[in-house]
Amino acid sequence: MSGELLLRERKTLIQERLKANGRVLAVDLAAEFNVSEDTIRRDLREMAAAGLCERVYGGALPVAPAAHTTLSERVAMAPERKAALARAAVGLIAPGMTVFLDAGSTNLAIAQLIEPDLTVTVVTNTPLIAAALMEKPGVDLILLGGPLNRAVGAAVSARAQRDAELLRPDLCFLGTCGADAAAGLTAIHFEDAEFKRLIASRSRRLVVAITSDKLGTAAAHGIVDIDDRVVLVLEADAPAEHRAAFEATGADVMMARGTR
Repeated sequence: MSGELLLRERKTLIQERLKANGRVLAVDLAAEFNVSEDTIRRDLREMAAAGLCERVYGGALPVAPAAHTTLSERVAMAPERKAALARAAVGLIAPGMTVFLDAGSTNLAIAQLIEPDLTVTVVTNTPLIAAALMEKPGVDLILLGGPLNRAVGAAVSARAQRDAELLRPDLCFLGTCGADAAAGLTAIHFEDAEFKRLIASRSRRLVVAITSDKLGTAAAHGIVDIDDRVVLVLEADAPAEHRAAFEATGADVMMARGTR
């Protein structure tokens, strides 16, 4: 492509490349559009500020699915897919463990599947998850306190973070808004990401059960890199390229069985 495209045309084409390829690299776009990498980086910054992409090192990713709904509303979205992920993930919980269940509709599905007589300590910052575990006699339940963030559906404030600093979970079932092998796990809300980073740092192993619409996307705030501490539970039909990229980081990848 010769000559410099008009800015609007260039951004439209970048969006098309992003939709078609799942990511864009500044060096490739600069060559294709015959402009400098600085020009492309400026374009990507402006597009990210407008909510059209998420900047990552060397380029950009699609924006993580928006979370403008409450946790209760998200529970009703794709329940069969989340139940399939939960059936695969709940088997990682062994008797005697201390487990943290982070905010998330898939993590709520996991809580619902924990056997009532399983002897386990479950800590959560999410009232809906705590309610799902209340009548299970084997579960020693701890609910972190503090103000409730309605957008997240959980306590993520400084009070909840102080409580979390006392924990050493064997497993942390971490909620995430986006997951990409290069960009890592990301969250939409700043305070939520801050809480997640803290509980992840205190946990021996991280488990992320994630629907396919979040794969290869990024939100504004980083949580943790994907590495050999992470177990990713993916849907049965998750794209093979994502599975391969995650495995290349050293993460364990589990595939859920199809919905039933």
